Amino acid sequence: MARVEREEVLFRGSRCTLVRAHVTCRDGQLRPHDFLSVADAVGVIAWLDDGQLVLVRQLRPAIGRALIELPAGHLEPGESALETARRELVEETGFTASAWRPLTVFYPSCGKLSERMHLYEARGLIAGTARPEPNEDIEVVTASLPEALRLARAGEIADSKTLLALMIASGAPLEAVAGDAAS
Repeated sequence: MARVEREEVLFRGSRCTLVRAHVTCRDGQLRPHDFLSVADAVGVIAWLDDGQLVLVRQLRPAIGRALIELPAGHLEPGESALETARRELVEETGFTASAWRPLTVFYPSCGKLSERMHLYEARGLIAGTARPEPNEDIEVVTASLPEALRLARAGEIADSKTLLALMIASGAPLEAVAGDAAS
């Protein structure tokens, strides 16, 4: 079995660190493996009392386009995943929630990122004023679960956290959620 012998920092940015892991492979050779070390994150599937989902549309510079996704964000130092989920829901949408339930924890891209993503469900929403960070240009979008699944099939919802949350919410198999966006 391969194993990590040591790691070195190649670059430290404001939101991520580029790390080179030196890995001993099965053949005994030491090989480099570069990855990004980033803070863990949360995503929130938030339900209005009428069954609509609260989503956000925002530009994702890494892919050069806007996506519709769950409200989400990275943990700040000393902050729990639930505290982050509560903070991000208010910042991005203005909503607070009276009921929270953890759904799952997963690795969005374990081959190149160290990030763990915590998914939460929020209910009992109370409207307030959004407080996005200065670098965020966010539009709040609401959709029924069937409409969100249609948006996923159309590729307008295409990020892993939102697709997984929709799968959990619908009980649908992956191909029914990802649809044409997977090809």
